[in-house]
Amino acid sequence: MNSTYYFEELWKQYSAKTPSAQKVKLLFELKGNTVFNDHIAIRTFNDSRINIDVLSTAFLKMGYIAKGEYHFEAKKLYAKHFEHENDPNAPKIFISELLLEQCSTELQQTIKKTLDHVDQDVFKEEDLILKGRVWETPSFQTYLSLLEESEYAAWMYVNGFCSNHFTVDVNKLETFENLVEVNTFLKENGFKLNAAGGEIKGTPALLLEQSSILADTQEVEFAEGYQKITTCYYEFSYRYKKPDGMIFTGFIANSADKIFESTDMQMQTN
Repeated sequence: MNSTYYFEELWKQYSAKTPSAQKVKLLFELKGNTVFNDHIAIRTFNDSRINIDVLSTAFLKMGYIAKGEYHFEAKKLYAKHFEHENDPNAPKIFISELLLEQCSTELQQTIKKTLDHVDQDVFKEEDLILKGRVWETPSFQTYLSLLEESEYAAWMYVNGFCSNHFTVDVNKLETFENLVEVNTFLKENGFKLNAAGGEIKGTPALLLEQSSILADTQEVEFAEGYQKITTCYYEFSYRYKKPDGMIFTGFIANSADKIFESTDMQMQTN
């Protein structure tokens, strides 16, 4: 597995869905910064054909190893993050999955039916994460039905496999000292921040602070016609040193819980 190609392709597909990320990155560069990526996030379902264990296989072959695990009871999610064993500058990988057995029978049946109609060999391919939505054109009525129960499920049903977000490593920006300065810069340039739980999620005491702009929206083709829905978003993280002097590399579940809401369609109108 060529990791350079893999990550370049992930960014190419992500930035096509997220024009605001390209704009923000350029703004940082015009201010004299080199933009480094802290982590890449990916969503899925815990169906055995496409769960975290399946999606992480490609990264394990690139030299990544499993690190932390996280539980999001309210959203019925489980997640793990992975770090490269030998390259501390490689982006961390954060993969979450919806726990289907905790959802309604209707939602479970909808996702099972959706996956059953796909050529099952597709789920075995190493570049599955690069394939986007591999099932048939979604139904807008199905999307709305899923949305009532789980924004995460509805988003995944329409967007499929891709990077849900990339994350700017604020520690490595040359002209910004902290996340407050970054957020101010973003707002001055017309970007709307995810304010769920506050514009900054986390604290220095927790060793991680995060913020994000709201997800972009795009016209998506449904069986019933085109509708505008959320795609992906850009995140920003600032990490603090642990007592041993090493930078904290994990995640904070309560903060990530609020970051997930960056793709919520309701946030677009609030």
